[in-house]
Amino acid sequence: MLNPQPIRVLLVDDHDLVRHALWLLLDSQPEIEVVGEAESGREALLAADREEPDIVLMDAVMPGLNGIEATRQIRKYLSRTRVIVLSGVAEEEQVVSALRAGATGYLVKTVDLSEVLLALRAVHAGNHYFSSGLAEQFDLTAVFEKARQAEEDNTEKPLTPREREVLQLIAEGHGNASIGEHLFVSVKTVEAHKAHVMKKLKTKNHAELVRHALRLGLVRDNPSIDRNG
Repeated sequence: MLNPQPIRVLLVDDHDLVRHALWLLLDSQPEIEVVGEAESGREALLAADREEPDIVLMDAVMPGLNGIEATRQIRKYLSRTRVIVLSGVAEEEQVVSALRAGATGYLVKTVDLSEVLLALRAVHAGNHYFSSGLAEQFDLTAVFEKARQAEEDNTEKPLTPREREVLQLIAEGHGNASIGEHLFVSVKTVEAHKAHVMKKLKTKNHAELVRHALRLGLVRDNPSIDRNG
């Protein structure tokens, strides 16, 4: 009898210690093959395209390009690759955002190795998986419904991938020139993207943009960031 093919996993987290610990723990399992790692959303896109893993374990919040947006792009171009979002928080809105982006699993980082393995097996088999504690905090059926309704809601124009990147960089404290350098576009282009984002989100100032990004889980809350712009 032939041995089943191992589940090929890509690890994405901006903390070296987390990635290395996950690599050691998972690669010691005969049913798992860790095929690569990435420390940012952009690196994750390149690694996923190169390795075409079965599953990406994706940190939710990373600088530059967050895990939710990276998930959305991976699922768009690599439909066979599934994504399990790893997050330090158990907030309903972030779970909804992860589902909308195409994630099929959501794990809070306090879970142990046995639950990570359980999640990998479930998602690889074509099922959704959520940290066991999430069901105690909110109704997962309602979460699925909110994700579905958000997809069908056409009352607001959705942000483009580039506009989401601009919103995240604004919330991280970057000015227009810095955003332009990160995205390899002109300051004038950045200003145009920012104007489109503000119009779509119906925001009036920098502080409202930052609050919106925080609410969506695009960035970690950092008291050192100027909220008023």
